[in-house]
Amino acid sequence: MATGTEPQSYSGPQKLLHWLITLMVMMLAPIGFYMVERGEKTNFDALTNTLYTNHKTFGFLFLMLVALRIVIRSRRGVPAPVPTLTRFERLASEAVHKGLYALMVLVPLLGWAGVSAFPARGILFGLSLPPIMPVNADLAKILLQLHGYAAVAMLVLIAAHFAGAMMHRFVKKDGVMRRMMPGA
Repeated sequence: MATGTEPQSYSGPQKLLHWLITLMVMMLAPIGFYMVERGEKTNFDALTNTLYTNHKTFGFLFLMLVALRIVIRSRRGVPAPVPTLTRFERLASEAVHKGLYALMVLVPLLGWAGVSAFPARGILFGLSLPPIMPVNADLAKILLQLHGYAAVAMLVLIAAHFAGAMMHRFVKKDGVMRRMMPGA
């Protein structure tokens, strides 16, 4: 609900994090699905292991950036909905955004929990993620399967978010997209 004290646009850091997280999803999702398929076919050859190591490293970085984004969002706020939105569009936008934030936290946490339970916590530079689950191969399989399902759900919401952005840009032409564009 608008209070009249909302910022008119997203801040530079909010925009930067939005687009950086977008690029990371565009990288992490296809690599994630490919590495799983490749691992099943190659019994985890060297390239597959490298893909997993990179996916875990950048997945953890993704989680840290999302956490930072949530902190900035909670402190600065977001622009009020534009007056051109119908009640349905406002509700749909809120639902998609809340779902995206929930999944942007849940997806990497499920992955981290899964690799903790496996255990396969190694990331780049010889580092390891701290364990957040006890070692349990059966639990790892379930957690990593949920990680994949949640990633698909996130991609569905991203598609809805993108469709909404395109509707604002090309149909309504109401300037909503400008609020998240760099330099605007």
